[in-house]
Amino acid sequence: MSTFIAGRDLNRRFYLEVVLPLLNTSFPQLNYAAALLGPGSETLGLDSEMSMDHDWGLHFFLFLQEQDAHLGNTIANILSQQLPSTFLDIPVSFPVEPIEPRTRIMKRPTDGPINHRIIPITVRNFVRIQLGFDLAQPLEAADWLTFPSHALGEIVAGEVYHDATGELSALRSQLSWYPRDIWLYLLAAGWQRIGQEEHLMPRAGYMNDELGSALIGSRLVRDVMRLGFLMEKRYAPYAKWFGTAFTRLHCAQSLGPILWRAQQASSWKEREEALCRAYEQLAHMHNALGLTQKLPETVSPFFERPFQVIHGELFAQALLKQISDPAVQRIARQRLIGNIDQWSDNTDIEGLERAKLRSLYS
Repeated sequence: MSTFIAGRDLNRRFYLEVVLPLLNTSFPQLNYAAALLGPGSETLGLDSEMSMDHDWGLHFFLFLQEQDAHLGNTIANILSQQLPSTFLDIPVSFPVEPIEPRTRIMKRPTDGPINHRIIPITVRNFVRIQLGFDLAQPLEAADWLTFPSHALGEIVAGEVYHDATGELSALRSQLSWYPRDIWLYLLAAGWQRIGQEEHLMPRAGYMNDELGSALIGSRLVRDVMRLGFLMEKRYAPYAKWFGTAFTRLHCAQSLGPILWRAQQASSWKEREEALCRAYEQLAHMHNALGLTQKLPETVSPFFERPFQVIHGELFAQALLKQISDPAVQRIARQRLIGNIDQWSDNTDIEGLERAKLRSLYS
């Protein structure tokens, strides 16, 4: 196996040293963008030597303007005839069929055209595939709430090697973060989740159900982490990279050790103490944003019971009061379910028709 090179760097060199000269020769007047976006650890800059075993290698998108879309097959065919079989001793070709479902592995071709993965596509078609959304339609609140966070992040992350049209850069700017009122709604939904379960963790432990308490505690840890992403305006990736990406947040330096103590706690009282410190840190972060009036940053008893909570629902209601967009206000008046990431972690949910997902907000 070749020496590992980070996918972003590898594909930048491949574009500049190989693909760009070929395009300049065959299509000197073509205006396009070239970028490494979409699914894949290399898009997030999280690839490693292990990533080389599947769906990794020399690949990126060539974004064509709509009037040039008809050139896609021609460009792909010319590249298949002119690309080298290897670059930096890495095979350029991928198998026609995946070795396993959704899995492709680089291979050295014996002869014939190169089955490359330099994919000509329009920005509009890319968004159709990545988000299930047609850019010809207005972008509404229900759309933002049914776009998976990781799918948005895979557009904003990655690297653009060239953009002569500005279309791709405009898209990335448009999707760089949620509109303000959508953001407020998501923050409120995150705090609501904490308010719904923060008292359940110690209650289960109080009944000597340490396994159940630990399970609820883990859910709360994840909710705290999700709020960290939201407060720092960073799209959270899917489960495999969730914890790794969290370590890159500013809040991870203080929150990370506290949350790890909550995960490792052997008793509900230890777990409660750690989670309470996390809630207080989160409340401090909330107040620093200046989105609402200042709210309490210390835990207090859950009514008359011997459990300490931050009362997440108070933060949720304070945030909802700041929403001014009528469409988001209407959604917020319903049950506070948040977005697709907050109400389900079933990956197959993303494959449903977007009309069905949008209906949850109608």
